[in-house]
Amino acid sequence: MRNSSWDDLIRMVNGKELEYKPTGFIIDSPWIPGWYGISNVDFYSSDEMWLKANLKAVNTFPDVWFMPGFWSEYGMCTEPSAFGSRMVFLEKSLPHADRIISDVSEGASLPQPNVKTDGLLPFMISRLRNNENAIRDAGHQIRFAIARGPLNIASFLMGTTEFMMALALDPDSSHRLIRKITDFICDWISWQKECFPSIDGVLVLDDIIGFVGEDEFREFVMPYFSKIFGTTGSKVRFLHNDAEGLITAKYLTEMGVNMFNFSFTHTMGEVRELAGPDVILVGNVPPRDVMAAGTPEDVKSAVAKALSETNDYSHVIWSVGGGMPPEVKSENIMAFVEAVKSH
Repeated sequence: MRNSSWDDLIRMVNGKELEYKPTGFIIDSPWIPGWYGISNVDFYSSDEMWLKANLKAVNTFPDVWFMPGFWSEYGMCTEPSAFGSRMVFLEKSLPHADRIISDVSEGASLPQPNVKTDGLLPFMISRLRNNENAIRDAGHQIRFAIARGPLNIASFLMGTTEFMMALALDPDSSHRLIRKITDFICDWISWQKECFPSIDGVLVLDDIIGFVGEDEFREFVMPYFSKIFGTTGSKVRFLHNDAEGLITAKYLTEMGVNMFNFSFTHTMGEVRELAGPDVILVGNVPPRDVMAAGTPEDVKSAVAKALSETNDYSHVIWSVGGGMPPEVKSENIMAFVEAVKSH
């Protein structure tokens, strides 16, 4: 993340008001390779292309906060690879990880991953180490430790439907699996921070937490996410959940979250009311139907609508309700930035 942007983000976390309304986007492999004009496999396999693509993004849109910035990742294969999932990489679409268990009780037999050696994790660290000087020379630093959340990873390891059924039918085994994955995540973000002392933020991405009811949320989500967000004592504790997010919004402070990217189906006002005044909200334009499929005028209209949904802009980073989707054109990003500036 650009050093000046990070400094302003810390000011926001500390309760200070900025003199401008920041625009920021979560960007990774769903958007960057296609926008840059390379295949997904080239993006994942080439340090040089990965660096050039990220540098082009941050230099083309200097007024945008790209979060987390220079994300070293292999799509949804990243964390499941450490548990032994078979990984399938495709040229023009995102990779996927095959299931490795068919019943939640089998989670007890999964080995506890070594985050320093297992799966793709060493390659992610190596990519950042190899490019850290170039990232610094460009005015950025590695600021976030990143992981997908425990329910999200569990759904990759055994299938979403099967995992959701297990929460209801076999809660004890579900807890054992979630606990094992949570311990892995805590080890993983701690290792990232140890490798890169500039890290003082944590980004956790989990949409599956938006599929459970409030009782299940309190049982299967809150204790584990509280542990994850409390592991490193990071100043920025960023949660992404662009599925149903109103239950999540109620419990952000209890989980230790101070920054939330949520679904565009919720208005900025209703999420603010549930989250409280101090959580930084990141949203809230429809990513696919407007940002990717719309015209610049559509984008400007959607930004104006989002801005009208709250009177308090002091703890908002204007963004899309999710990550940057594929096929978003530069002119739509420019329109977004200009719409926020001119409001």
